[in-house]
Amino acid sequence: MKSFLLLLTVITVFACTNPDAKISESKNSYKTTGTIERTDPSMDSVLDKDAIVEIIAEGFQWSEGPLWVESQKMLLFSDVPRDTVYKWTEEKGKEVYLTPSGYTGTVPRGGEMGSNGLVLDTKGNLVLCQCGNRQMARMGAPLDKPAPNYISLANNYKGKKFSSPNDAVYNTAGELFFTDPPYGLESQSDDDPKKEIPWNGVYKVKTTGEVILLVDSIPRPNGIAFLPGEKQLIIACSDPAKPNWYIYDINGDSLTNGKIFYSAANERKGLKGLPDGLKVDSKGIIFASGPGGIWIFNSEAKLLGKIKLDEAASNVALSADEKTLYVTNDMQVLRIKLRK
Repeated sequence: MKSFLLLLTVITVFACTNPDAKISESKNSYKTTGTIERTDPSMDSVLDKDAIVEIIAEGFQWSEGPLWVESQKMLLFSDVPRDTVYKWTEEKGKEVYLTPSGYTGTVPRGGEMGSNGLVLDTKGNLVLCQCGNRQMARMGAPLDKPAPNYISLANNYKGKKFSSPNDAVYNTAGELFFTDPPYGLESQSDDDPKKEIPWNGVYKVKTTGEVILLVDSIPRPNGIAFLPGEKQLIIACSDPAKPNWYIYDINGDSLTNGKIFYSAANERKGLKGLPDGLKVDSKGIIFASGPGGIWIFNSEAKLLGKIKLDEAASNVALSADEKTLYVTNDMQVLRIKLRK
């Protein structure tokens, strides 16, 4: 009996002093939140029945623009009001990655001036939607040695400054598509005295640097993503009066046949959030931030289910193997392991 007690004491001391044991414990101690609603049986092929929603980081003012970087095994995301990009890894949790991330001017200003959407270009460089600088910019530093050195990719349309680029996506040809609502202006409205373009547009930056206006009729363009094959583009509208996702055919430098993909107008009462950021996996499954959490559709606009959350969700990111979904959820960041 004494030998057993001695062995138990040694094991307990080792577990308490072994750093690897602490790390292992921390990996399994995340708080959980939310619930999963299954509207269609095919949801079971998207999300395991025992999937949970983990809170992997918290303490932010407004988290946005998550981006999984496979080469570094890290999640990057913006805290827009704090003008900071954070990094999250399984080993170390959250860390400051880059600041300032969206505003490098010398004149003090208010509002949400940080970076918003984050994306990698076709060469693996970090590209940021910079609200404060009112431009799309590339970080002029390696991913593993970040620095607030920015190269402007697009900052105006026909001589007029953008309002505040919000979300972006690259096609395989290296062309950049992005949305430009007014949320990064100090008043966050169309009446802001510094707003130079009368509409809130969706733009394309060609590899030559030429900026093309694609859409000027969506009142609050926000999230943006291609369906597989890059022949169609989905754009979220975060206008409370028109809480819709729109879909367009892509014809060269034009978008045609625009229509509502899905509307949340009759389903948002009492829920936090609006159509915002979205991502599409290789099978055409759409994970879209919307009223009350994450809405999951197939490419035919059939609602498969929802990840229901108490706080407003702004955007999502998929891991490289598409088995994990990350969600920026107001003051916190979430992880859902979709499939084992």
